[in-house]
Amino acid sequence: MKRMYKKARHREETYSTKTQVLKEYWKAIQPYKAVGFFIVALLVIPSIMAIFIPILYKHFFDLLTGSATRAETAPLLVQTILYILILNGILWAAYRAATFLASGFQAKVMAKLKENSFDYILGHSYTFFANRFTGSIIQRINRFSRSFEVLTDRLFWNVIPLFIRIVGMVIVVWLIEPAIALIIIALVFSFLIFNYFFARWKMKYDIERAEAESFSTAVLSDAVTNHTTIQLFNGEKSESNYFKEVADDQARVTAFTWNLNGATDAVQSGLITLAEFSLFYFSIGYWQSGIFTIGTFVLIQSYLIGLSGQLWDFSRVIRDFYQSFADAKELVDMVILPKDIVDAPGAKPLEIKNGSINFENVSFNFNETRKILDKFNLSIPGGQKVAFVGPSGSGKSTIVRLIMRLYDVSGGKISLDGQDIRHVKLASLRNSVAFVPQDPILFHRTLLENIRYGRPDSSDEEVKRAAELAHCNEFIKGLPQGYETYVGERGIKLSGGERQRIAIARAMLKGAPILILDEATSSLDSHSESLVQDALDKLMKGKTAIVVAHRLSTIRKMDRIVVIANGVIREEGTHEKLSKKEGGLYSKLWALQAGGFLADRV
Repeated sequence: MKRMYKKARHREETYSTKTQVLKEYWKAIQPYKAVGFFIVALLVIPSIMAIFIPILYKHFFDLLTGSATRAETAPLLVQTILYILILNGILWAAYRAATFLASGFQAKVMAKLKENSFDYILGHSYTFFANRFTGSIIQRINRFSRSFEVLTDRLFWNVIPLFIRIVGMVIVVWLIEPAIALIIIALVFSFLIFNYFFARWKMKYDIERAEAESFSTAVLSDAVTNHTTIQLFNGEKSESNYFKEVADDQARVTAFTWNLNGATDAVQSGLITLAEFSLFYFSIGYWQSGIFTIGTFVLIQSYLIGLSGQLWDFSRVIRDFYQSFADAKELVDMVILPKDIVDAPGAKPLEIKNGSINFENVSFNFNETRKILDKFNLSIPGGQKVAFVGPSGSGKSTIVRLIMRLYDVSGGKISLDGQDIRHVKLASLRNSVAFVPQDPILFHRTLLENIRYGRPDSSDEEVKRAAELAHCNEFIKGLPQGYETYVGERGIKLSGGERQRIAIARAMLKGAPILILDEATSSLDSHSESLVQDALDKLMKGKTAIVVAHRLSTIRKMDRIVVIANGVIREEGTHEKLSKKEGGLYSKLWALQAGGFLADRV
């Protein structure tokens, strides 16, 4: 099981860089960049105020230890704390304004990141989704948006204030005593250099942690999706053991990265202690010489306390930056992955007049060792009803997927009304084809919305008319909410036959000139099949139709039957002709079928 688990992880063919991650962030920031820059400006103000406030405290304590009388000193002390109050008031107002603006800014950009990711990933090919866990893709999108929140939080509330504090503090202390400023500079550079190189070294483990978390989510999602299969085959124990391996591996990687964080904290605490001792050791000497006052000690201590806290946080800032990049990288790996199926340069909309389909020397293989079609040739005149028949694995479903460009041909070409489908706009191609799959998957939306997906601008009356033609109303009228009934995830609340009828209604509503039915009646009982077959007969009128079927009784009235085996056309003709052909493959298949279903072996 361990070996299977390791093989199950999917690594992308492309590997994104930090620059590419930042480009994806910037795309989402663009509509809101003015607000982002204003937030930065607001945060600069309190950071500057934080430099001046300790100077006023130095002045305050120098007044207390000065030679003036208390009567002379008191008004000056009151004046000083009023200045401190004003600066703190400005600091408070700027921070509060920045906080409220940042909330809206981050929420909008995070939503934009999800939208951009969703739009791009949804455009990937059938193969892309077939090779990946659904749960893993969802996890990556969510983590990508959250990574932006972490990065901007750290930038707004840690990096900008720290940078301004360091620059301002070094300038102020340098004017008092350059040697003390050099100690502060040494402390800052030690922190920054150590954290930068340590975080870069640690990033590979952060990426491994992100991958382990994504895979854990994917395995969990896969098991929940297949919970019925697990129960029926008593697979609870084996699935539990499998998930334990996955969870334990994630725990191992996570614990290791946390331990590395602990090592970082240990080094930093030592640096801060050493820096604090050095600062006060040299300050005592300057005080003894009369260069430093009590107020100077207060100033240095105030700066040191604030700087130590921010530098300590900076170690987490660097870690969060790299962890966030690791989280974001998984998603960006998929975003920069070129799409397999795209519009060719200069592609034009498909124009359907007759609906003829031509396969010219079409070859297709999933990989080097699995060839499905080899120089496949077939011509289907416009308006003809053609059935594809053959044993399982003969290439029938692959052929119809090639028509819709769910896959692209490896060689040769497919034309619709003389137009190479690779040179027409993909949207126009798919608008011209209505497809009813063997196992329809519905949205967790209402029945009305699921049927209307065939033509989004259709009226309720048109939707219900299509449902009536597909004999959906027979079961819909028995539901408490009728057409407003939610069907559950993947349509799980409906039976297989009911889902197929919804898919047929959707195709009817679409009204495309080319119709493809891939085992569209396989889940229907005999009564429902007779009803739906009548509806399909009406649907196919005036259209070019391709029907993939194992149940041969459903295709007896087709204009032509094409028998396919091992990706090659073995026979063509009507049912009457082929069934009477002595020694023919179709007649053998007809004889071998049981209850109208085609045997897989011949």
